[in-house]
Amino acid sequence: MSARSRHPDPVGCPHSRNAGGTPWRQVAMLATALACAPVVGAPGDTPPAQDAPAAYQATILPILREHCFDCHGEGMDKGGVALDRFASHTALLEDTDLWLRALRNLRAGLMPPPQKPQPTAAQRQQVESWIKTAVFRSNPADPDPGRVTVRRLNRTEYRNTIRDLMGVDFDTEREFPPDDTGHGFDNLSDVLTISPTLLEKYLAAAAEIVGRTVPTVPRAPAEQVVTGSQFRIGTTAPAAGADGSVTLSYYESRQATAAMEPGGAGRFQVVLDLNTTERYVDGQNDYNRARLTMRAGNRELFRREFNREGNRPFRIEFEHDLDAEDRGLTLEVEPLTPGQKQVRALGFRINTITLRGPLDPARFVRPRNYGRFFPREVPADPEERTAYARELLGTFATRAFRRPVDADTVDRLVRLAAVTESQPGKHFEAGIAQAMIAVLASPRFLFREEFPAPGADGSGHPWVDEYSLASRLSYFLWSSMPDDELRTLAGSGRLRAQLTGQVRRMLADPKSEALMRNFTGQWLQARDIESVDIQVRAVLAREDPPDPVLDRQRARSRELRERGYEALSAEERRELDELRAVFARRSSQPLRADLSADVRRAMRRETEMVFDHILRQDRSVLELLDADYTFVNEPLARHYGLTGLSVAGEEMVRVTLPPDSPRGGLLTQGTVLVVTSNPTRTSPVKRGLFVLENVLGTPPPPAPPNVPSLEEAARSVKDRELTLRESLALHREKPLCSSCHNRMDPPGLALENFNALGLWRDQERGVAIDAAGTLVGGESFSGVRELKRLLVTRHRTEFYQTLTGKLLTYALGRGMEFHDVETVDQIVARLEAADGRASALLFGIIESAPFQKRRREPSPRDSTPPSPPAPAATPARRE
Repeated sequence: MSARSRHPDPVGCPHSRNAGGTPWRQVAMLATALACAPVVGAPGDTPPAQDAPAAYQATILPILREHCFDCHGEGMDKGGVALDRFASHTALLEDTDLWLRALRNLRAGLMPPPQKPQPTAAQRQQVESWIKTAVFRSNPADPDPGRVTVRRLNRTEYRNTIRDLMGVDFDTEREFPPDDTGHGFDNLSDVLTISPTLLEKYLAAAAEIVGRTVPTVPRAPAEQVVTGSQFRIGTTAPAAGADGSVTLSYYESRQATAAMEPGGAGRFQVVLDLNTTERYVDGQNDYNRARLTMRAGNRELFRREFNREGNRPFRIEFEHDLDAEDRGLTLEVEPLTPGQKQVRALGFRINTITLRGPLDPARFVRPRNYGRFFPREVPADPEERTAYARELLGTFATRAFRRPVDADTVDRLVRLAAVTESQPGKHFEAGIAQAMIAVLASPRFLFREEFPAPGADGSGHPWVDEYSLASRLSYFLWSSMPDDELRTLAGSGRLRAQLTGQVRRMLADPKSEALMRNFTGQWLQARDIESVDIQVRAVLAREDPPDPVLDRQRARSRELRERGYEALSAEERRELDELRAVFARRSSQPLRADLSADVRRAMRRETEMVFDHILRQDRSVLELLDADYTFVNEPLARHYGLTGLSVAGEEMVRVTLPPDSPRGGLLTQGTVLVVTSNPTRTSPVKRGLFVLENVLGTPPPPAPPNVPSLEEAARSVKDRELTLRESLALHREKPLCSSCHNRMDPPGLALENFNALGLWRDQERGVAIDAAGTLVGGESFSGVRELKRLLVTRHRTEFYQTLTGKLLTYALGRGMEFHDVETVDQIVARLEAADGRASALLFGIIESAPFQKRRREPSPRDSTPPSPPAPAATPARRE
């Protein structure tokens, strides 16, 4: 909202020039107002110095007058911004959104525009300092930590927390709806709302999780679980997935065996858990069938024929009689259609086979997991049973709530357990399980509560207590609950003192993979690579030599189809059918490249592993922009055309890139190149927007409505097909589009040598690709190599600021606001002093005021709600 819209009759309004005097008189009136108006500060903020209004008049106003008023004063209000239309000093200082935009544009060199006279470095520093001290009222000694909002666990955090608390992998992606996103992340408190439907799903999930893990009886049938990775084909173990599953192809006769002992004769329950799998291939089907047979010893237990089922889960349960001789499990696959074309890599992914029995109660044993949840025998004495229930539930609730539970809550849980146990056929274990369901359905489990440390003296923003700090650490680095060591240190008040050692320990834990996967998956949109729609044949066709005959055939086919099949003559229908046959024959020809599921997964792993390597090896974060190495496996190296490297198999390894390679850095990784493309072609606009948003931190405003597409702009040229560069040049001629596209297009066009599959190319439609350009600040480059060097050498600070803001957003669960500028600047200063080492970034965030403290409430600056979160990803509206 502009100053004019807030103040309909502001001091210095240009429409009152005749009545109110010259513009300079208006400036004088504003200066007088600034000199006289009081300043209202927020609790914990540093008030500006007493001579701040005079300093503004003496130093800041002349700089604004010289460099800003041509566009934003004296009757000019480009972008709806006029710096001489504030009604008072207070109004000027309260428009923090305006001054935050001004600060960002000033630092990025966007304002004043490059073609205008520029302020000196000293003048820039004066304006920056005034905005931070007078407008933001920053206190470097005690930065404002910002809002603390109760945060719901998102799907990933819930899944990991249940894994660590209960020892079971609960598929939240299947059971819960996707989380909303804001500022590009799905762990922000402002968007993690809870609906009645989601609440019902949490209740159902709590019951299912406890039912799968917590025994409800003291004795039960013996249970054996055989995972897919335990099977052998002959003497060879087939390659197993990370989850322990193994995949058997529809196309090959195979017998896979695994050890299993029934443990005696009797009736058994058998549960076969599998998924049918396939690889997506554009425009091609697979009609193969296969028979799956399961045997115990020589006894057949199960037989079924499968068609192509898609990626579909199957849970097959049945009972069967077995005797002691039925040793070992065998899974046999028989192809039923050997003559069919094998297209989609159809297969059976064997997850687990569970055998329960004998089902004779006299032969029951302690249930699986019994010792995990019931470490001692259940006492017979009622008072001792109550004490045991209190011990079990108090310990469980303390872990689940991530802080000590109060006695009243434990009493209620114990009463619930006792009521359940008293029901016919129920046992002590069933009562405990029911109380655990109540814990998992509690808001204190689903939401992360945070409290200030006791003993705050009110002199500044208080520290969060150590249990809150333990949760902040664990959900930042692990996306999961604190472990026993964190809880123990928090309980003894020693966590903050041992912070450095604990962070290093947590990074060494495999659970820290969550940070690498979840942060890069959202900041760089790497999680989208496995699902983004790319039409491989159409993308590659743009690089084929010009084919006038094919172009005429396509135009004729389009003309006939637009008229409608029923309106065509018999001869025209035959012509259209013949054209379709021609296109079908072309589409059946093998492709020179593909974007298979394996390649997509490798691309995502490349992005994650580069970030992981930089963080764990404490390398410069500038290597995210440009590096002489990357991580690939054999399929990805082949896809990239990296020949001559010693890479074999599926394992991702670090490789040194050839000296002349354009690869290296996130902008040339397949994830970024693919997710910023359109289905049939590259998108310089999306790619340029990605650079502005995620590297430079200067995203353009949203596109205005009804902006014509590039294709519409290109239709004005009739005699030939335009290149994307030429189409964008036409698009930029429109005044409505030029300002943003002058910023977005150059970095996007620098990546044009990479097609929508992430492959290098030198031409499109027979025209050599021109990847040269000039950034809005005036720096020229000839292609992606020079662009990367420019970003590293000339725009290092902007990248430090952007990366810090993104990681802070992820760590804090809220978007960056004006009061975070001081914190970001302090972390960037650490990065500059440490030559960009990742440890300076990570510990700068963990040791920062927003991570360690909470705002001393109430703060008048939070009397209005925060601005809505930014969209999660590149909007489809651009192209």
